[in-house]
Parts: sequence; structure tokens; C-alpha cells
Amino acid sequence: MAEELFIPKLGQTVEEVTIINWHVKDGDQVEQGQEVLEVETDKAVFDVEATDDGFIHFGPYKAGDVVPVLAVVAVIGEKDEKFEVKAQADLAGEPSASEVKAAPSDTPATAADKQSASKAGEKVFASPRARKLADTKGVDLSAVAATGGGGTRVKEKDVAAYLAQDVKASPIAKKMADEKGVDLRTITGTGSRGEITRVDVERASAVKTAAVPAAVEITVLPEMEIAESTPLRGVRGVIAERMAASAHTTARVTLLMDVDATEFVAMREKLAGKVEKKWGFKPGYNDLLAKACACALRRFPYMNARLNGSTIEQLAQVNIGIAVDAERGLFVPVLQDVDQKDLQTVGTEFRQRVDEVRSSKIAPEHLSSGTFTITNLGMYDVDGFTPVINLPEAAILGVGRIAERAVVVDGEITIRKMMVLSLAFDHRLVDGAPAAKFLQYLKDLIETPNEVTLTK
Repeated sequence: MAEELFIPKLGQTVEEVTIINWHVKDGDQVEQGQEVLEVETDKAVFDVEATDDGFIHFGPYKAGDVVPVLAVVAVIGEKDEKFEVKAQADLAGEPSASEVKAAPSDTPATAADKQSASKAGEKVFASPRARKLADTKGVDLSAVAATGGGGTRVKEKDVAAYLAQDVKASPIAKKMADEKGVDLRTITGTGSRGEITRVDVERASAVKTAAVPAAVEITVLPEMEIAESTPLRGVRGVIAERMAASAHTTARVTLLMDVDATEFVAMREKLAGKVEKKWGFKPGYNDLLAKACACALRRFPYMNARLNGSTIEQLAQVNIGIAVDAERGLFVPVLQDVDQKDLQTVGTEFRQRVDEVRSSKIAPEHLSSGTFTITNLGMYDVDGFTPVINLPEAAILGVGRIAERAVVVDGEITIRKMMVLSLAFDHRLVDGAPAAKFLQYLKDLIETPNEVTLTK
């Protein structure tokens, strides 16, 4: 029996991939573990390996096609075998061979037996038929326990099993839920015996209504000659989605502050002369700024925070993301535990992440779990700007160019190396004065730099 080759899960948020190139030809003999297919996610390019020894037979997909995760794209078997369309049955709601192996029992998993297909707020993998049934019945797929794909994909029978669950609710609550389109299975009853009451339904309906975004007015554009059209998908689509979400969700405020970086520049040049041969690179401004921000975040932990629903969470780790421009778009590789690492380690890891971004080989785990972000546009002669907060973080630091300017020092005009720092923060989590204290402390670290503090 032929072995299916399907698109594996490539991170918690990856729902689909774009086929870039097949490394082999249709009908070629392949070995288990051999790289046979190159695909692109919204973050990087990955190779898919053969799952068995044999002859590979391609499915209907070609380079440039966008396919969902867990889709079967080829089979590996005997030389005279062919790709069977039925292997794609799971995409229409029926179990594929890989699912049969992963889930031998037809009994749907209950909430007590296994976690649901996805936690709230995360992407949910589901077959089209499962999505259609869920949409028709108003079911939140994240609340449904999945049995497909080894517990990673919701199937139609999973939604049906969810709908078959008995719910204790008063008659008026059931009637109201039906009128308002509220799924009673998502509500915790507050009645004397745990039953759902009219008040419970009203509360759930209010939350549901508040969560529905306002309709977007579609603008009719005038007819014009188009020089080039680029679909808003892949990395560009993700950037657009996240930036729009940040702009519409956060109560963003930006603080601008002039910083005298003269001594900061001098310290970097002096340090570079001492360590370049030993480290193999000159410490960069981003390396030093990451260490300075880590010190400031430890001093003011309310800036190292995120909003989780209605709860502000101060985070134990100081993980700093640094925005990197690449041909495929903007990426923010994350450096873990910057406050606990010396400057050499931070600089080495940052250069490794940049290389991975620009070669499209960065792993998804290196693009997540940030607690604070730095975005530096100084190399493009930008003085100051308003950066967009990288959700769910509380703040982001924008860094402008270092340029000589005439300033007044002790009553006299002198030339100093000046820079502008732009701190954008979410006013829902932090007020203006506490954010200003953080930025002021960061300014002090730059204006009177301590080599020990910033390198150890």
C-alpha cells in the first residue's frame, strides 16, 4: 500500500503553505528522509522529506499552488502505482489513510480525554465539511475535540458529536440562545444546579456582539493602468494582517526623546577594538541596544508585559525581538533571555538569526515568544518615526540615525552625536508617566554607558 506524503505542521500558527519546487521528478525513486519538496510558509522556506522508500507519484499540485497543512501532495509506493484522488478525501471531510493510522478508534475524544483542536485565539485545522457544519450551527471550532490527523484536525463527525452533547438550560434560555445565535455548549451555567439561565445567555450574547468587527466599506477604485499586481498573501499578507490588528486593537501612544549618543558611540568603537578578533565580529548598535533594553525592562518590569484577554501579565523572561528587513518582507527574530546573556552571545545569536531570515531558513520558534521589540531605521537616515506595536507585547522601541548636531551643553553650543528614540506603547497596559520613566532610564544608559553593564 502506498505511503502518503502530506504537508506536515510547521508551527502552531501555520495553516497553509505555498509549493515552491519539487526536488525530484514524478515517478522518481526516493528514500525515506530524502528532501523531495520545498514549501514556503508565512515565515520561512522548508523542505519536506520522503516518508518511505519507493517511487513517488505527485498529486494535482504544482509550483505556486497554496495548499493546507496536512494535505496529501503525493504518494510513495510501487513503480506502477498512481496518485489516487481518494487520498485527498480528508480535505472533503472523510478520513485519509494517515488519519486512520493516527486515530484507530471511531469514538470522538471528549474534552476530558484530550484537548480541543486549538486553544482560543489560535488557528483551527478543520475539513471543509466540518467548517460548513460548524458555520451552519454556529459552533466555535476551537471548542471541538479533534480526532483527525492524530488529534490536530477537526472532522465533520467531531462537530456532529459536539452538537449531540446534552446541555442543561432553562426553556427561556434555550429559546433566547436560538434567537440570538448563541451556542449553549460554550456557556457555563450559573443556575442552582449548574443549568444555563437567561442571564447567562444575555451575557454571552453581549460578548459575542462586542467581538464582531464593524463592516468594512469597500472603496470603488478608479480605472487606471496597472504596472504590476502582487497578491496580499504569504509574508506580505501576514504583515498586513498583524499591522492592521495592532493599529485597530491597541491604544497606541508614542514618546519621542532626544538622546546624546556621543559616549555610546565612543564606547562601541573602543570595545570593537578590543574584542573584534576574539569574537569574530564588531559589536553592533542593535546588540548594545538589546542589552540596554534588557536592563531597563528588568528595572521597569511593567514594560515587559502583554495583555491576555482582560488580564495584564508581566513576563518572567526578557525576550527581545529585533526587526530585520529581508527580500521576502519584515521579520522579527527573537533573542531569548537577553538579560542573562553577555554581549558576545547576544551578538552571535543575532547574526545567526539574521542569516537564517535572509536565507529563508529560520525556524518558527525563533520568530515567537518576544516580550519587547526594537526596530532600527537609522541606517536609512530616518531620524524619528512611530513604530507599530508587535502584538501582544506592551511596547516597541524605534531607533533613529546617529547624526552630528549642534546642541547646547553647559550653556555652550557644541557638536554632539545625537539620536532620537521613539517608544510606542499600549496605553491599556501602561500609562504615560511610567512609560516615560522607562525611556528616560534607557536614555541614561546610552548617554553614560557602562561597559560592564552592557557587555556582561
